[in-house]
Amino acid sequence: MKPYAKSIKIFASATLIVTSLFSSQSISAQVIIPVETKNTALVLQSDAKNNLGLIYFGRKLSQPTEYNAISAMYKQTEDYTGVANAAYTSSGSRNLFEPAITVRHADGNNSLDLRYLRHTVEKLDSNVSLITVFLKDPVYAFDVNLFYKVYFNEDVVEQWSSIKNNEKGNVVLKKFASANLYFKGEGFWLNQYHGDWAKEMRPEESKLTHGIKTLDTKLGTRANLFQPSVFMISMDKPATEDEGTVLYGALEWSGNFRTDLELDNQDNLRIISGINNYASDYTLKAKERFTTPAFLYTLSTAGKGLASRNLHNWARNYKLLDGKGDRLTLLNNWEATYFDFNENKLFELIKDTKKLGVDLFLLDDGWFANKYPRNGDGAGLGDWQENKQKLPNGIASLVKEADKNGVKFGIWIEPEMVNPKSELYEKHPDWIVKQPKREEYYFRNQLELDLTNPEVQDFVFDVVDGLFTKNPNLSYIKWDCNAVVYNAYSATLKDQSHFYIEYVRGLYNVLKRIRTKYPTVPMMLCSGGGGRVDYAALQYFTEYWPSDNTDPMERIFIQWEYSYFYPAIASSNHVTDWGKQPIKFRTDVAMMGKLGFDIVVSELGDADLKFCQDAIKTYNSLKPVIFHGDQYRLSDPKTSAVASISYIDANKSSGVIFNYLVNNRYGENSKLPIRLKGLDATKSYRLTELNLYPSSKSSIDSSKTYTGDFLMKIGFNPDVRASRTSVILKVDAI
Repeated sequence: MKPYAKSIKIFASATLIVTSLFSSQSISAQVIIPVETKNTALVLQSDAKNNLGLIYFGRKLSQPTEYNAISAMYKQTEDYTGVANAAYTSSGSRNLFEPAITVRHADGNNSLDLRYLRHTVEKLDSNVSLITVFLKDPVYAFDVNLFYKVYFNEDVVEQWSSIKNNEKGNVVLKKFASANLYFKGEGFWLNQYHGDWAKEMRPEESKLTHGIKTLDTKLGTRANLFQPSVFMISMDKPATEDEGTVLYGALEWSGNFRTDLELDNQDNLRIISGINNYASDYTLKAKERFTTPAFLYTLSTAGKGLASRNLHNWARNYKLLDGKGDRLTLLNNWEATYFDFNENKLFELIKDTKKLGVDLFLLDDGWFANKYPRNGDGAGLGDWQENKQKLPNGIASLVKEADKNGVKFGIWIEPEMVNPKSELYEKHPDWIVKQPKREEYYFRNQLELDLTNPEVQDFVFDVVDGLFTKNPNLSYIKWDCNAVVYNAYSATLKDQSHFYIEYVRGLYNVLKRIRTKYPTVPMMLCSGGGGRVDYAALQYFTEYWPSDNTDPMERIFIQWEYSYFYPAIASSNHVTDWGKQPIKFRTDVAMMGKLGFDIVVSELGDADLKFCQDAIKTYNSLKPVIFHGDQYRLSDPKTSAVASISYIDANKSSGVIFNYLVNNRYGENSKLPIRLKGLDATKSYRLTELNLYPSSKSSIDSSKTYTGDFLMKIGFNPDVRASRTSVILKVDAI
């Protein structure tokens, strides 16, 4: 079972079904296994030969007994064999399509034929259930368990597999997917993402054609640099924000992933997702079990907006660390100093933190290493001692100064990495990921530490633990990961084909240890931007860094695309000097999530400083609805001159709308009213403009009121134009 799944009792209303594969009598009754959420159903069915197929995934039927009739509908057009639509497709026997699992048995045979044995349904709490389906090969002592963890109210399912070798010798797993889904439809449209540093989450939508489309990464660490694992599949036609059937999918894994989307000869879609089997044949010893990471999905029949809200609610309730809590505003020193600072400079910045009105001062890269000082990105990584020249009194003096000014103190680390120019590299060459007989190749002048090695795991844990031990009032960690894996090799790992998998497991081991000892300390997940944004990692982090690109115009698009999959409370958005937009525009964009600043406060003019101070107070009053409200995307920046997004509380009594001009061509503005969403049609609302720049006046008449019905059917014009490029509106029921 999945590591975090607890031991639980059988759900009272569930039926435990046991079927023997080796009975001398054939089985006439077909077993139906409905995996139901509040609005959707994924239905599995075994046939008379115990082939297990996925026969339906769509809107839940009001009469569960009618699921029995689904396969009969399919028989009118094709033979139902339980192979083409297999719940977990094996290879080497009867399957003709891309497999979810491929093995080489102890005797060298490559065939696998998994048959249904039994299933259980367990109730974890009033909302969450776990369905376990047991499959077994009738010839070999080899079995697979399929797990479906169902979050009923959120319409979310986590699916994973557990593979056990009961043979006497070793079995080699050649492919080992987490999930295998199957769809029938009139066509399928894939929305995928690509990118690079400072260009994260660029969407592409296309109709799937026959054959296999593969989304994957082989980067090892910083795995999402060029392509994240998240995607959407629209069925029958491209889904819009509020219409159409759409599946959101994502693998909960911080390493190499692979998702195959195969449109077969009968126009049906098969989705297989899991760890990338690239260079990763996994030898499973006798009696050993291999558990895959979870594949996460939600199905909406009411467009993309609902699918997003499903995931947001699920993430805040179940996955994101402290998802129902608060977040700290901060001032980062990076763009004010880069590597060039000393204790006195930082003391002044800590005073500026207090002056600005944020909660925390964050010290970024450059504070460590002595023999090879960290004065640039070419030296010092791995040597986590305070640099005596920059910080003669250590981190402790900075924490003390922060306490003195009534703010908190946080620090940047990159503990998985090492510079060749470092003491760590000299002392422990066997701890470093590199080929022993090949020339070293660097990404950002650095290499990875070998987290498959338990000694290295201890070292990385000790980096974090040492900081907290020496500085108990340390309040925040920014964890970075800037490199990908070149020349993958571990000096201590016996089977090098296990490297990519064991590295990620080693990382999770470290993060679990950190969270066991420091369960509540806020931590930012950074990877040179959004190179490691996934829900497996976010179990251990309170927030993620979407991109090093903080140009507010670019960030509107980047944050917009992340918002399809991740809630606003998790998105770290900083006000910086990137871009040419005024401070109001930059701040308004950053407020669309977890607000931070990375500016030189001492260089702000009086009006700009006053605006920022007032904006932080306004933001603090809005945080509850931004973090925990329902998100509605109102006007898409890819197709409109204005981007508009709102957050409405659960009672539909208050909310906030962010509006931005994204097209600077002559005469572009919010020509038409923007229709609001998520309000109560019977309530009356007042809209008030917030975050006004000092001495400016609003063009919004806040004395007028409108019914929710009017605002959702007719809309409201925020009056965004060249002289008002960003407008924030507060929505209040009266």
